[in-house]
Amino acid sequence: MTCRECDSRIDHCHGSLILHSAVEVECTDDTCVDLSIVRHALVAECTDLVGGCACTAVVEESEMLVAS
Repeated sequence: MTCRECDSRIDHCHGSLILHSAVEVECTDDTCVDLSIVRHALVAECTDLVGGCACTAVVEESEMLVAS
């Protein structure tokens, strides 16, 4: 069984795109080679992940240093 995009031969990824605070992105599909948002049906911010993300702690720490 294939998905609608596969049947239509539309360039897409079956993984989820994760947007990180530090302008980085990653895909949950290890074989993904193009991290464009338009190729991913599911896009989430890393702060929405259960348990959070380590990059948010780095950003918060650097913001505290700037504010002091």
